[in-house]
Amino acid sequence: MRLLVFAAIGLALLAGSARAAGPPVLGFSISSGAQPGLARVSLPSASVPNAPGSISIPVSFTSAPLSPQQVPLSTLHVLWQQAGSTYGIPWQVLASINKIESNFGQNMGPSSAGAVGWMQFMPSTWLRWGLDADGDGIADPWNATDAIYAAARYLAAAGGQTDIARGVFAYNHADWYVREVLDLAQVYGQGGITQTADLQQLQAKLDEARREIVRANEQLLAAQDSEEQLRKVSQGLHARVDAAALLSDRLAAEQRAALYDVRVYAAGTATGAARASLEEAQSALATATQSAKAPSFASGVGNLMGAASYHGDYVFPVGGGPQLVSVAHTHHDYPAADIAAPAGSPVYAISNAVVVNAWHSADPRCGIGMTIRTIDGQVWTYCHLAYLDPAVTDGVSLAAGAQVGLVGSTGHATGPHLHLQLQPATSYPQDQPWFQDFAGTAFGWEDAPTVLELPDSTPASRRVFSVVPDSRDAAIGFTLGGA
Repeated sequence: MRLLVFAAIGLALLAGSARAAGPPVLGFSISSGAQPGLARVSLPSASVPNAPGSISIPVSFTSAPLSPQQVPLSTLHVLWQQAGSTYGIPWQVLASINKIESNFGQNMGPSSAGAVGWMQFMPSTWLRWGLDADGDGIADPWNATDAIYAAARYLAAAGGQTDIARGVFAYNHADWYVREVLDLAQVYGQGGITQTADLQQLQAKLDEARREIVRANEQLLAAQDSEEQLRKVSQGLHARVDAAALLSDRLAAEQRAALYDVRVYAAGTATGAARASLEEAQSALATATQSAKAPSFASGVGNLMGAASYHGDYVFPVGGGPQLVSVAHTHHDYPAADIAAPAGSPVYAISNAVVVNAWHSADPRCGIGMTIRTIDGQVWTYCHLAYLDPAVTDGVSLAAGAQVGLVGSTGHATGPHLHLQLQPATSYPQDQPWFQDFAGTAFGWEDAPTVLELPDSTPASRRVFSVVPDSRDAAIGFTLGGA
């Protein structure tokens, strides 16, 4: 079944893809932000990798340039089509990898693993398969033309001309990655550049709305804390007025208190302004979330929008998918799960539940969070949120998948993540079957390979993808964690 699923998608994507014969020739070049121009560049084939020292690369190609290249989607679309045609790879697969790896050039790294550029090549892989596609004499992974053509060449070298799923698996050795790329490629293929641009705009608005919520809530919390500290000082000054025995001392104390109350009033005004900004951000987020709701149901799009992942009666608590969300089998010296995700990622109720306790100001250790009792009687605590929805209060009922807040690092935290634990902490959440059912669809394991299991219960031992040792694979030398 797993083979049939990927094969069906792959055949649909491969239909119409031209297979290059002989040395491919590129008919245009592109510079930063420019439209394609005329040029003819002879490109290397996909059958043999670069010989050592055969390509010229930027002096510091493992570091981002001072002014990273930005290219409009319309021009990228031409590049995907031309590179795909040159090497016999569906353009929508190149578009999907470009989106997932660097968000169309918005996040080109270097990544934590060291991958760089438009298509996130590992440096060693770039030396073997990178190329100069725009004819400027330099094979540059930070150049859109070079990187996209190199990705097409790499996919073709891995067998992508006849088995695109296998080619994508070579790009990143994870079944969930193959599914995510091919699902998104189908969406792009059906809607073309218009659909690609529309989805990009929707996601950009949603991401910005989430970032603004995080920023606005941070400012409100800081303003509230400042106002509280000033009020405490003011209360002390007024207490001195009441305690003054002499009239002169009393008048002097009243003057000091009155002057300080001006600062208290200003702090209250600042808190009110911060609260109004947060309410405005909440409205913008509600609008962006509503606009993204329908597209999020399409396979391959939900993870981009951070939509909730459902499985039976449970929902994974953090949105974003295995490309962004990860968890270790064990981490703390007591049972708990630290679910790592970018700040601002949406947080969801894992099941139908009632809120036992909710706190919207940061606890010194747990930060912002809540405790809920799910329908099965278990009690769960969420910690370190950047923001908890004001509707989440003690006694409120939550539906499975209800968005309750955003990932943060409030309280005692070293980075953005959701701390999830049972109360009492008798077992690791990640040991529960419902949690493990989301591996490969909603998150990836940090400390072990994440294998995707489709609903046909195919045994994990019957892997669809394997690197078969032949002359081509030995030359490619596949790397984990990106091309």
